[in-house]
Amino acid sequence: MTSGTTSRTASGTIELSVVVPTSGRMDLLDRCLDALTRQTLPASAYEVIIVDDEPNHNTLHLVAGWRARTLERGPRLVYLPNSNRHGPAAARNLGWRSAQGAIIAFTDEDAVPAASWLAQGLDAFDDDVDVLCGRLDMRVPARFASAGHAPPAAEAETLSIANCFCRRSLLERLEGFDERFEQATHCDADLHFRLLALDARIVHAPDALVLLPMQPAPWGASLGRTRAAVFDALLYKKHPQLYRERVAASPPWDYYLASITLLAWLAGLLAGNTVLALVAGLLWLALTARLCLQRLRGAAHSASQVADVVVTSALIPPLAVFWRLAGAIRYRVRFT
Repeated sequence: MTSGTTSRTASGTIELSVVVPTSGRMDLLDRCLDALTRQTLPASAYEVIIVDDEPNHNTLHLVAGWRARTLERGPRLVYLPNSNRHGPAAARNLGWRSAQGAIIAFTDEDAVPAASWLAQGLDAFDDDVDVLCGRLDMRVPARFASAGHAPPAAEAETLSIANCFCRRSLLERLEGFDERFEQATHCDADLHFRLLALDARIVHAPDALVLLPMQPAPWGASLGRTRAAVFDALLYKKHPQLYRERVAASPPWDYYLASITLLAWLAGLLAGNTVLALVAGLLWLALTARLCLQRLRGAAHSASQVADVVVTSALIPPLAVFWRLAGAIRYRVRFT
C-alpha cells in the first residue's frame, strides 16, 4: 500500500525529494517529520518519502496524521511499505526510485534536520555538483536548541547518508545502493568509494545542518556491533585500496593475538598443562586490560558503564575475529 498526496506546486514540478527509512521507532520518526514539515524551503518545492522497513499500521497512521495536519502548509508526504529485501540500502533504493525530484536528499528517522536544511542544501547544489554533504551535529538536542549561538562546525571526513543530497541521475548510473550491506555505515562507505571511483564532484555545505542526537546504548551493545565485521570483508573485496587507506590500514592484530591467547589458555586448562595455561592466561589478561583502558580513556564513566567495558573488552576480540572470518568465507575474499 502506497499513500501520498498530489503535488501542490505552481509549476507541477517537485525540485527535491527527501527519503527517510524507518523501522518502527515511532517517537523518533514523529520528531523527524515535525522538523521536515517546518522547513523554510517552500512546501511546493519538495516531497517527503517515508520508507517503512518494518511495515505496520502504526507508521502508516503516523504519516497519515502528519499529512492531515499539514495539508494546507506542508510538503507532499508519501508512505511506502518495504515488503521486499530489508535494510537501509534496500529502503533507500525503494525511496529514491519512487521519488519525483531530480535531487534526492537522504536523512534518517532519528535525525532532526534544521529548519533551513533543505533550503541551504538546494542553494549550495550548483550545476556542477554531483553530491552534497551537509553538516552532521551529533550533540544532544538541548544544545542544538540553545539560544544565542549555533552548534560549532564539524569536519566531514566521510560521506554520511544521514545528511546527503545526490542527483537522481547519478544514483541511476550507480544502480543505487548495494543492498548486500545490512549496516548503514558500510552502505555509506561503499557509496562514497564508488563515487570516488567515478570522480564525482562531492562538496560540503556546513550550513545544511542535521542534528543526530546520541541515543543511550543498552548494556552490552558493543557486542552486537561486532557483527558489522562481516561487511568489512565485502567492503574490502569491492574496494581493497580505499579500504586500507580510509578504513583500516592493517588487520586488528591485537584482536587476533587476544583470541589466540584465549584459546591457548582454554587448551592449557583442558590438557592440564599448567605452564601453558598460566602464560597464555596472563597474556590474555594483559591484552584485555590494555583494550579496556583504551576504551575508558578520556571520559568519565558510571559504575555500570565501567562494568560494561570490562566485560565486553573480554568478549569483543574473539567475536570480532569470528565475524571477520565469517565475512571472508561468505564473500570469498582473503580478509583478516
